[in-house]
Amino acid sequence: MMLRETVLLAIQAIMRNALRSFLTVLGIVISVGAVIAMVTIGNGTTEKVRPDLAALGTNLLFFRPGQFGPGRASAEAKPFNIRDVEALKLQVRGLRAIAPVAQKQATLIVGSENRATPVRGTTNSFFQTQAWNLEGGRLFYESEQRSGRAACIIGETVWEKLFGRTDPLGRTIRVAKISCEVIGVLVPKGESGFGTDQDDVVIMPLHTFQRRVAGNTDIPTIYVSARDGVDTARVQCDIEYILRERRGITARKKDDFTVRDMKQIAETQTATTTVLTGLLTAVAGISLLVGGIGIMNIMLVSVTERTREIGIRLAIGALERQVLTQFLVEAVVLSLFGGIIGALLGLGLAWVAATALRIPFIVDPAIVVIAFAFSALVGVIFGYFPARRAARLNPIDALRHE
Repeated sequence: MMLRETVLLAIQAIMRNALRSFLTVLGIVISVGAVIAMVTIGNGTTEKVRPDLAALGTNLLFFRPGQFGPGRASAEAKPFNIRDVEALKLQVRGLRAIAPVAQKQATLIVGSENRATPVRGTTNSFFQTQAWNLEGGRLFYESEQRSGRAACIIGETVWEKLFGRTDPLGRTIRVAKISCEVIGVLVPKGESGFGTDQDDVVIMPLHTFQRRVAGNTDIPTIYVSARDGVDTARVQCDIEYILRERRGITARKKDDFTVRDMKQIAETQTATTTVLTGLLTAVAGISLLVGGIGIMNIMLVSVTERTREIGIRLAIGALERQVLTQFLVEAVVLSLFGGIIGALLGLGLAWVAATALRIPFIVDPAIVVIAFAFSALVGVIFGYFPARRAARLNPIDALRHE
């Protein structure tokens, strides 16, 4: 009962100067809100990207000619060719599938409808490496892949935009300058973690693409999927050795191709999220420190303004610990008010951001609890000195205070 009355008195004291109290805890509001908002947005982003990475699998590698990134060699390097792919297929053990992929933007036309869409040339192994199934129709026949027949498999977006959801199988679609028969429709994948529409795609046999769309035999990307239980690092090492040999790279020269491992990409994403969260926590810590100093300042002002009141309480028998508790509770309540406002603000900002970015809104209860705990701790730490000063006032000197 005593604690309840103390809390009520603290709330009354805070509400007497509501604006001043709010400005005092603004640092806590900003820090708590920022932490909750960014952690929630980070959780949503991770959850959005994770299914994409899981769908591709952690045993997927892809190779591209050239070196990319700061401090790396030039991106200019001779492209791969089908002989490189055949050599890897024969010499590397532990492969589940290997798929050459070439891509080019092309205009698709069906009747009066048209759209610019990425067109990929590849083999049936591509669907294995990407764990991508068909919703309807079939894959390419071996004869179609060898002869370069104009057959294609389309994504759901192409189906919807050009055919209006009517059955596209067996119908013809104009891809650049060739007419292509639709033989299959892919299961929808939605947006990738990078915001691109994975279903806005047309896939045709590699030979057809090279001869009739690209006009060359270049292979810009090779996807490699290792079998379950096979170490992708060993597979990568074997492939790098074979490619270096085929491309005439001597021991002292750097690779003129780039390797990406989906496992490494997933680990990099996790590490990036952790670093950003750590940086944000450091910034939030500074904001909490500023907020705590503000609370200490306002409590010292409050002690000065209420010196006579404190003197009366001590004169009629109030104990030092009771006065200490009263001002300490006031500081904690003030700090918790900042925590509540900050949490609501952070969740609101996170919801707006999640809606705008079209990512899941995932609230982590633990971070909310931690934010409240830290705001209360700030109240205790920075409120103790003013409360102790109030409790140690001399009653006679306090009563004389004007």
